[in-house]
Amino acid sequence: MTAVNPFRISVSDGVLTDLKSRLRNTRWPEAELVDDWSQGAPLAWIKEVCRYWAEEYDWRRREALLNRFPQFTTEIDGLGIHFLHVRSPHPNAMPLIITHGWPGSIVEFHKVIEPLADPVKYGGSAADAFHVVCPSLPGFGFSAKPTATGWGVGRIASAWAVLMDRLGYSRYGAQGGDWGSAVTTAIGALDAEHCAGIHITLAMSSRPNVEGQPTPEEERALNGIKYYADWDSGYSKQQSTRPQTLGYGLTDSPSGQAAWILEKFWAWTDCDGRPESVLSRDELLDNVMLYWVTATAASSARLYWESFSPKRRPVLKVNVPTGVAVFPKEIVTPVRKWMEPNFTDIRHWKEMPKGGHFAAFEQPDLFVAEVREYFGMLR
Repeated sequence: MTAVNPFRISVSDGVLTDLKSRLRNTRWPEAELVDDWSQGAPLAWIKEVCRYWAEEYDWRRREALLNRFPQFTTEIDGLGIHFLHVRSPHPNAMPLIITHGWPGSIVEFHKVIEPLADPVKYGGSAADAFHVVCPSLPGFGFSAKPTATGWGVGRIASAWAVLMDRLGYSRYGAQGGDWGSAVTTAIGALDAEHCAGIHITLAMSSRPNVEGQPTPEEERALNGIKYYADWDSGYSKQQSTRPQTLGYGLTDSPSGQAAWILEKFWAWTDCDGRPESVLSRDELLDNVMLYWVTATAASSARLYWESFSPKRRPVLKVNVPTGVAVFPKEIVTPVRKWMEPNFTDIRHWKEMPKGGHFAAFEQPDLFVAEVREYFGMLR
């Protein structure tokens, strides 16, 4: 099937009523025994977020905001893929596919899509315009859930190449963070004939290669690797080994799903320990909702199971032009020397003044300017 069908988000009243009931009837654990986040998301904060979610959060208003973007579904490789497709009014716009990761969603890009597609409206130049394609990863959001194994990063990248071709784009750019960086890297390796260049914020395929005394850049990344391994990677081990077991609790408990996701927004945003200092409570819950209303806790976690094995995840060599933005609070900041063996044409490297793992979500203005600057080299 090659049909591209219009789509609108329309969550049933029953799902929203059930959500409020579950939130109001949450069986809470006792509070943590410390006065910080070192044992996990604090009880008082999660209770307040969930109280707001049940009593004040307005999904219908948020749903309408997301539905301002033209949305579609199409079947690729036997799986239904949901995507936003915002065509620029400027005829010479460059096609660009942008990909989210976990625990993100298309919500991450809601502040950057319109400035990318219509820069003139936002004080920019028509020469910087993009036709923006923003898919939901398989098993995430409103894309279908795989019913068989095999949907790893490479297969997703191949599906994205099919999607761009199906939309009539024979030459395009690709951008992504988190798993989106891995998918974007794979697009650069697997569809070099059509992909004009890639831009990433996380170098998931790079491995430390330190000779002698580490440089400051390497030291920063090594510190990030150690902290992640010691204190921050438990979620990944669980999702890459037993995603099904995890899925029962998260699919049944909205407070559990919220805590599982929001802890990472505390850890991975440039927020000085206060997620709501960079993202509104509504934005945080919009993103959680895309997991809750679609019951995708298990299916999204399976991407880790599919990917974190040497047999499942070959190292790819990217020969297309590559741009890298280094946001200071990224989980592990990219190191150019470590990337160069597998990225043979790094044309752009920029240290960003602020921001973390969710670049487009946290710092939309910086993100838009960076994407315009890099892909301006490739037009």
